[in-house]
Amino acid sequence: MRGLIVPPGAGKRLLTKAQDVTFKVTGADGGFASTFEVIVPPGFNVGAHLHEHSTEFFYVLEGELELFAFEPVEREGDDWRQWKSPEGDRPLRAGAGSCMFVPSNTPHAFTNPTDTPARMLFQASPPPDHERYFEEICEIFGAGTTVDSGAVQKLRDRYDVRQITPLTFTPPAPPAGATSPQAADGEA
Repeated sequence: MRGLIVPPGAGKRLLTKAQDVTFKVTGADGGFASTFEVIVPPGFNVGAHLHEHSTEFFYVLEGELELFAFEPVEREGDDWRQWKSPEGDRPLRAGAGSCMFVPSNTPHAFTNPTDTPARMLFQASPPPDHERYFEEICEIFGAGTTVDSGAVQKLRDRYDVRQITPLTFTPPAPPAGATSPQAADGEA
């Protein structure tokens, strides 16, 4: 028996305009969870969602993310950042060293509300569902200039993602006079 050492920068990398995910440990490695390094661009909001069968763990390595993991008093509106729990919990701005544990059936989300990328370690158990989800969502994102929302919904249904509020990606506007890459559409 032997372990696995993955050096910085190593691992299978999936890159789209709204996602930069590197696979670090996969189900094929015998891991108890799929482990990913994720760079979250400014303006990316995964949207509130839950998983009936998966457990997740997020650890902020660099930058800041806004996080929540609780059942709100009401699942009202498209902005989960306004929600609160029966105990008074609200979404939290989390910097490097912060973590979020998400049991199954718990609504949760993250967004990067800053103007700089954030980097996090993300684990999902059991493997390999999130590995396949990331691979297939990248195919959908890369298939053309618009995102096929029907294909995204079928993918979510297949991989235990129950979306509550929309996934959005609205990059910040470039500074006046700066040239920018082509803006992405509203849904990552």
